[in-house]
Amino acid sequence: MAAEAATIEARQAEGELRIICGGDWTIAALAPLNAKINAIRPSGTRRVRFDLSGVRSIDSAGGWLISRTQAALKNAGMDVAIEGAGPAQTAILEKVLAAGLPPPHMPVQHHHLADLIAAIGGATVTFLTQARDLTAFFGSVVIGFLRMIVQPRRIRVKAFVAHLQSTGLSAMPIIGLISFLIGIVLAYQGADQLRRFGAQVFTVNLVGVLTLREMAILLTSIIVAGRTGSAFTAQIGTMQVNEEIDALRTLGLDPLDVLVLPRMMALMVALPLLAFYSDIMALTGGGLACVFLLGMTPSQFLTQLHNSVTLTHLWVGLVKAPVFAGLIAMVGCFEGMRVSGSAESVGRLTTQSVVESLFLIIVFDAFFSIMFSSLHI
Repeated sequence: MAAEAATIEARQAEGELRIICGGDWTIAALAPLNAKINAIRPSGTRRVRFDLSGVRSIDSAGGWLISRTQAALKNAGMDVAIEGAGPAQTAILEKVLAAGLPPPHMPVQHHHLADLIAAIGGATVTFLTQARDLTAFFGSVVIGFLRMIVQPRRIRVKAFVAHLQSTGLSAMPIIGLISFLIGIVLAYQGADQLRRFGAQVFTVNLVGVLTLREMAILLTSIIVAGRTGSAFTAQIGTMQVNEEIDALRTLGLDPLDVLVLPRMMALMVALPLLAFYSDIMALTGGGLACVFLLGMTPSQFLTQLHNSVTLTHLWVGLVKAPVFAGLIAMVGCFEGMRVSGSAESVGRLTTQSVVESLFLIIVFDAFFSIMFSSLHI
């Protein structure tokens, strides 16, 4: 049976307002009915009667609309009654009144273009707000470092050493293994391509230059961002949830000095050392691949490597390390300080800190590449 459009009509006579309902009072018809019933304004009468004799079917949405209107009129001092309801309709109305159901979800009409524009606008606002807050946090960190230079007693040596151990020494196994394997992959892939031109010997040049200038520092920074940056956010975020940071402020201690600066200093010292270690391990892996793949001797590999790379290539990679370390530590601590309320916030912002760190690392690496290329370095 086809659905019949829902209708509503208000008639006032002899001091009584009758609201005559008809058709199918279901959720699909709720929006127009809600507007129509809200437009009814009883005047000069104290009695209201709902006439449901013309209603064919009703669901909980329609029942909620009638019960809500009935309650509002009773609160206004009206004498309200429902007439003409069948057994099924009466049962639904009684269940709605007994359960105190909340308003049903209104059908939402999606406009894809408008939704897309709204999503882009919301993402843009979020990005700009995040950039503003991160810039303000960077300013606070710079002031903290300047204050530490003027007042060296603010330096927390024990915390610095502890973080240096956890961010540097503890990260060596995973960084060494991955760098070693990446060196092998670069050598194999490079040799496979250069073999087509009879230039396999230049595989050493490819591995050496690419490792020292880009791959080692980029790979190390990505690993540290996922391992250490996320740990910074989780540690500080958990302290924020447990109100330990508020306790520090109550004791007159600056969380920036106690939590943020020691972590940043430790990572800015550890990451250049890890990058150099990654250089060595990647070159070792690439050298072994060249020995077994190209039939080179270790001395031939070292000679070709010495002829193809210079200290400039090494410094081009290492000079990025303190910058990347500062970005990773700053973002990790910044997101940790933003945690509030629940463990869910810790997990969400920990993930966000890793994503932001990786984004900034790639952006600044591209900036360094353009700058070094422009300076012919």
